[in-house]
Amino acid sequence: MILDEAKHAPFVLNSSSRKQIIAHLTLSFDLDDTLIPGVKQFRTEKQSRLQRLLGIEKIRSGTITLFRKLREDGHTLGIYTTSYRSKAKIKLTFFTYGIPVKFVVNQQSHNVKVHELGLPSSKFPPAFAIDLHIDDSVGVQIEGEKYNFKTLIIHENDERWTEIVISSIHRMQQSKLRE
Repeated sequence: MILDEAKHAPFVLNSSSRKQIIAHLTLSFDLDDTLIPGVKQFRTEKQSRLQRLLGIEKIRSGTITLFRKLREDGHTLGIYTTSYRSKAKIKLTFFTYGIPVKFVVNQQSHNVKVHELGLPSSKFPPAFAIDLHIDDSVGVQIEGEKYNFKTLIIHENDERWTEIVISSIHRMQQSKLRE
C-alpha cells in the first residue's frame, strides 16, 4: 500500500498502473453472543488481573488480533449493541484489551435515532454511517435484507470467524472499487 501525498489516501496500482483508492469502511460489531459470551459460549482472550479486578467482560478469542489488523488497514471500528451498558463501560472494556473503539451505539442511542427515522428495526447501521455490521443474530440479517444494510453473521462455533470477517471486508472493498 502506498500513501498518495496529494490526497493523503492509500492507493494501489493495478495492472494498467492507474491509481485506485482503497475503500476504508466503518465497521460495527455486536457485543452479546458475538464478541462477549452469554447464551452462546466460545473461547475468550486472556484477561489481566486488572481486568478481572475491574470486572471487565471477557471478549471472544481473536478479537484483539482482528481489531488491530482492521485498524491498521484503515477501517473505523465500533460497537453497535442492543445492550443498555453505558458507552463508557463498553469503551473501557475494549481500551483495557488495547483495542479502543472509535464509537459505541448502545440501546439508548439506537432508540433515539430509530425513533427520529420512524423505523421499527432492532438495528439500523446506516443511521450511524456504518458500512458493515457484524452480529450473531439471523434476525438482524433479515432486517438488513429488508432495510438494505450489510450484515455479516458470525456463528458461535466458527473458529475461523476472524478470517470470515476479513474476507467479507475484502469483498466489500472490491465491490466499492468497481462502483
